[in-house]
Amino acid sequence: MTKPAGVVLKPGRDKAIRQRHHWVFSGAIQSLPPFEDGDLLPVFASNGQLMGSGYFNRRSGIIGRMVAFDDQPPIESLEEKLMCALHLRQKVLDFNLTNAFRLINAEGDGIPGLIIDVYDQVVVLQSSTKGIDRLKPWLIDWINENIKPTTIYEKSLLPARREEGLNDAQGFLGGKEQDEILFKENGLLFSASLSKSQKTGFFLDHREMREWVRHIAKNKRVLNAFSYTGGFSIYALAGGAVSVDSMDISKEAIERAKINMTLNGWNPNEQNFYCENVFIGLRGREMSYDLVILDPPAFAKKQKDVVPACRGYKDINRLAMHKMPPGSLLLTCSCSHYVDEELFQKVLFQAALEAHRKVKILGRHRLAFDHPINLYHPESNYLKSYLLYIE
Repeated sequence: MTKPAGVVLKPGRDKAIRQRHHWVFSGAIQSLPPFEDGDLLPVFASNGQLMGSGYFNRRSGIIGRMVAFDDQPPIESLEEKLMCALHLRQKVLDFNLTNAFRLINAEGDGIPGLIIDVYDQVVVLQSSTKGIDRLKPWLIDWINENIKPTTIYEKSLLPARREEGLNDAQGFLGGKEQDEILFKENGLLFSASLSKSQKTGFFLDHREMREWVRHIAKNKRVLNAFSYTGGFSIYALAGGAVSVDSMDISKEAIERAKINMTLNGWNPNEQNFYCENVFIGLRGREMSYDLVILDPPAFAKKQKDVVPACRGYKDINRLAMHKMPPGSLLLTCSCSHYVDEELFQKVLFQAALEAHRKVKILGRHRLAFDHPINLYHPESNYLKSYLLYIE
């Protein structure tokens, strides 16, 4: 039998691909054709059956990432996925109220390694793989043709790029060069700096959770810990909170939160801002709040970080639970990919036990519609949230 001109998998190692999982690990490979890292290649089972196509990089432990699971040409498949993603956002978002959204959510939209976020007329692209880097010129053409932004900016500052043999990449890819962006979310105004902000500019994945806070904040005293640029704080004020305290270790984030508060008509001088380490801040003050929000950065960025990360999550939640008054609400979150929902709930259980508090779960994370999770790729589910009632 003639050897297929593409990637050939070992016998019995094609199950994940048949189940439409995007990742191909190096241990599943029987043979590789000559190729340059980042090339798009056809993928065959050991019996010669075409499984689809993906881009490959010898330097990565995840050597391949599938972009098609049939005989559709890979570029045609990618274009189809891009258009499908755009149509989904057009269906589920009201752009009159929200013009900042995630257009492409990597594997969630069937395109591994690619994030595209839109902030009104500005598009921010984030690439984590060699294959997407190789496709950037084609992607820029597609963005210009279908989104027609005034600015395209790249912000690919990811540890995952090291594993691909890539350096960080940041800068303008086209259009007007501007650092400040202004955008709307659920009718509220926010600003960000393209160059200085975290992620692509804003934590778009928490949109539905912020809206939930707006609905439960009326007449409440609120603490927003790890407040970053004030997203939850502004939603709490929009929901009728009587006071909002914001705490973050970053002075720049605190100043941006004040700007965002002013954009929405509130005087930041009438609210409290604490620029300090949240672990220290929770220990050093009274917690006479009706609603506390704990939304820390990822404590576990690698598998080896899981144990210390869980200690950190337990510590801040135990501190909050111990000090919060009876009848208060705690919204606690984790964006650590390696701490799954089951483990995070166990951590909260332990925190409640050590705080000697009775705690009830009132709700779990509400997924933003522009951050879909691929049913065939559960690794794309990383964000966990619990709304807890502290008796």
